[in-house]
Amino acid sequence: MSSRILLVLAALALVLAVPFLLKPRQNLLASADETIVIISPHNEAVRHEFSVAFARHYQNKTGRSIRIDWRLPGGTSEISRFLAGEYLAAFEYAWTSQGKTWTPELAAAFDNSKIKLPDDPTADTPEQAMRRSFLNSSTGIGIDIFFGGGSYDFEQQAKAGRLVATDVIQNHPEWFAEDSIPQSVSGEHFYDPRALWIGACLSSFGICYNTDSLQRLGVREMPSSWKDLTNPVFYRQVALADPTKSGSAARAFEMVIQQQMQELVRATGRSDEDILALGWTRGLEIIQAASANARYFTDSAPKIPLDVSLGDAAIGMCIDFYGRFQSEAVKIGDAPSRLQYFTPAGGSSVGVDPIALLRGAPNRAAAEEFIAFVLSLEGQKLWNFKVGVPGGPTKYALRRLPIRKELYSPEYAAFRSDPVVQPYEEARLFTYTAAWTAPVFRVMAFIIRAICLDLHHEQSQAWQELVKAGFPREAYKKFTDLSVVDYRVSKTTLKEALTSKKRLEEVRLAKELADHFRRQYQEAAKLAKEGR
Repeated sequence: MSSRILLVLAALALVLAVPFLLKPRQNLLASADETIVIISPHNEAVRHEFSVAFARHYQNKTGRSIRIDWRLPGGTSEISRFLAGEYLAAFEYAWTSQGKTWTPELAAAFDNSKIKLPDDPTADTPEQAMRRSFLNSSTGIGIDIFFGGGSYDFEQQAKAGRLVATDVIQNHPEWFAEDSIPQSVSGEHFYDPRALWIGACLSSFGICYNTDSLQRLGVREMPSSWKDLTNPVFYRQVALADPTKSGSAARAFEMVIQQQMQELVRATGRSDEDILALGWTRGLEIIQAASANARYFTDSAPKIPLDVSLGDAAIGMCIDFYGRFQSEAVKIGDAPSRLQYFTPAGGSSVGVDPIALLRGAPNRAAAEEFIAFVLSLEGQKLWNFKVGVPGGPTKYALRRLPIRKELYSPEYAAFRSDPVVQPYEEARLFTYTAAWTAPVFRVMAFIIRAICLDLHHEQSQAWQELVKAGFPREAYKKFTDLSVVDYRVSKTTLKEALTSKKRLEEVRLAKELADHFRRQYQEAAKLAKEGR
């Protein structure tokens, strides 16, 4: 047999053997004494590290083995829709199994937080009786825990009644003190006072960029603010996510608007509706121009830093941990990573990614233990400790920020992946005012989809003409005319249409906005070509 054939066979044998040589020693899907089911948007790195660490913790504490069955339907928005549908089906089955009639009116009542219950159950209307029955029930969907995502989605799940109080605050009151896990910071709530959800780690929003791509584009000054996304040099180079599909993307866009409002309030000393309306418009203008520069809108927020690191886009909006994790993943040796992430100074609040116990959790005791583990110092170290250091992760540097203040003390700096990041200090630069934008959060996402995503081709073409013509005044004014989606209209007409029980109202509104802005972008392009 020739030496060439022997080399080929040896190479083939090596290829076949590698998967077995690299096979993890611990099979995370193997049978165990107990199982908990967790629904989550967390990536594989987070799932792996918490599965391994909790299995070890649980074995040491109870002498029993446990595995985590992760359910991954998509991002937080998809998870929210999944939970709503599953609880609807589960409660309908429980209700009709008792011989009771199920009607569309009752179906709309059981998880409706707007239905207030009288002290006397005998005074309940049929809808109130339905709501009370659900809140007093142990109806479940075979899932124990909801872990990861924005606090907004957890607040909505809590209002609907799909979350139940965890015992962690009662069992560990010392954790929930100002020097450990504060209840609120700079306008953001860090846990529900009824213990329906608890922040597990911190998050903020910002920009990731590829230093090689910026050099190729001739960008000398590194980006530092949200407005940098509107720079024409980034035409077809900005990566964005659909705010109607990604809760983190929607929150990032909300930060852009909130910053504009805050700057105007500080400059004028006023916070009346006229000032907030102007901030709303200025924020939407930044989003509109960033969208015009966009290469695409993705349904998956984690895709953005991945694509930017590969050079498929030069810059993008993302949540901090996606940016930091991908920066770590593409880093080579001691050289700076080609993917950089930053939170614009004063451009984002510091919020939380929560964890919560679901109603009807099939293995509540073990689920409670997992929640306590995540919030303990042992679990918190996994978020930002380096791989291999005492208490750190075994395989992945997660590059996330723990919620426990204790871990930001100097004694832990050498163990942390991001020792200079001090989120509690950064939080002082931005105070989130929920009353300004939270009531129109869904309206904001709808507007962005209607005037940016759905009309991206027309918008991008008009922007290209504006850039070529040097942004003539009349054309630019036409492009940025947002009067039909201004602050007052958004809080009234648009919000009423989107909260209507008639689905056709939302469809009608989307068509009206699409027709209006399609004509507007076409007119702006025409004016730009004419130099006006």
